[in-house]
Amino acid sequence: MSGLFGVIGGADCTSKLFVGVDYHSHLGTQYGGLAVLNGENRITKKIHDIQQSQFKGKFYQDLQDIEGKAGIGVISDSNEQPLVFESKFGTYALCTNGLIENKSEIASELIENGETFSEYSKDGVNPAELVATMISKGDDIVDGIGKMYDQIQGSITLLLLNKDGVYAARDRKGRFPLVVGEGDGFHAVTSESCAFSNLGLKAKKHVGPDEIVLLTEKGVKTVKKEGEDNRICSFMWIYTGFPASDYEGINAEEVRERCGKALAARDSVKADMAAGIPDSGVAHAIGYAIGAGVPFRRPMVKYTPGYGRSYTPPSQETRDQIALMKLIPNEKIIKGKSIVICEDSIVRGTQLKNYTLNKLYNSGAREIHIRVACPPLMFPCKYNLSTKTLEELAARKAIKSLEGDIKKNVDKYLDSDSDEYAKMVEWINNDLGSTSLMYQRLEDMIEAIGLPREKLCLYCWNGRK
Repeated sequence: MSGLFGVIGGADCTSKLFVGVDYHSHLGTQYGGLAVLNGENRITKKIHDIQQSQFKGKFYQDLQDIEGKAGIGVISDSNEQPLVFESKFGTYALCTNGLIENKSEIASELIENGETFSEYSKDGVNPAELVATMISKGDDIVDGIGKMYDQIQGSITLLLLNKDGVYAARDRKGRFPLVVGEGDGFHAVTSESCAFSNLGLKAKKHVGPDEIVLLTEKGVKTVKKEGEDNRICSFMWIYTGFPASDYEGINAEEVRERCGKALAARDSVKADMAAGIPDSGVAHAIGYAIGAGVPFRRPMVKYTPGYGRSYTPPSQETRDQIALMKLIPNEKIIKGKSIVICEDSIVRGTQLKNYTLNKLYNSGAREIHIRVACPPLMFPCKYNLSTKTLEELAARKAIKSLEGDIKKNVDKYLDSDSDEYAKMVEWINNDLGSTSLMYQRLEDMIEAIGLPREKLCLYCWNGRK
């Protein structure tokens, strides 16, 4: 997943742009990028690889070289962004968040029709360049964005910077958020509302699905009205989003606490403490501790924010290295104790098994009860970059072992009251080596979020769009 931030206003917007983009560093680990429009309507672009260093360290010196009245930036999960284009609409910069499932097919068709792509890697055409090429087919930028949405399968949310200001377009189903804010003479748009708090900005509007807004120095104008079908990603609240952010006006930290309470309400384990795997499991554990009436403690502590999320890097080797190094066990807290460990999700299960549980057991834990804040992940995400294959998912590994076929119809395994579901969870528990394992029920997770089921994307759990 990528994080987007754009701002316009004042004599120079770059300091706000720099901090606003930096507040999305939890969403991506590959590239960071800034594009700034100066008073002469020229765009300066800066992109750095941030795999081995934090965004702020790579871009701090760049602030001395760029100045302008408007800018956009991105923390990218895979591709170099933003990109700058010279087009029939003039010069503009573009950055995107999402996944084009039919990217290869669209690119091949465009190439056959004479288009040329310069931003090409082992993963194919850069999605930002592909999106720009499709937008160029429109009568204007707004029409072009609509034509792009007509072609793609998947989901794209974008920011586009040109002499008009900052265009912000949320994908047609509203799977990923955009929030508009203002204050101190500035207008801004962000993936994460938490980016506003320390910049003197206040959230004013959650951009609707399929809506396009234009930010100018004078204000914010809707240039395409929102659609009616909203299916925002539920995983934003459970894991990927920042605790202090609101999505559709609902706070991530509060949802996670409610998830923990829901797990405790269905649990009968008597433990000495509840703990969360830092950072995203912490709020779930706080809620569990409140609901179960047990102490919340920290048997494992994350060593500095410099160690990012082990979920986001693309290579297993990098994920394993982060998982090994970032959590330090505290033997004095762990030894001889029965511990409920709250986890936001189990994707592959390898880090939980090979690093977290091993550290706890090696430090003398008597029992380890894993409580997961969402149901078993069954389907790779079709709308953003996360799990790519069925083979990666712990639940599918269990089904393959039980059935001999990883692609078997999983309807019975989606029913948390079925024998098949119980056998799947037991297999995963035995594979992990935990004392017990319990997942959140889908209906409890939906209730914790607080939106109607039909307004949530639940694809990775039930395979339904």
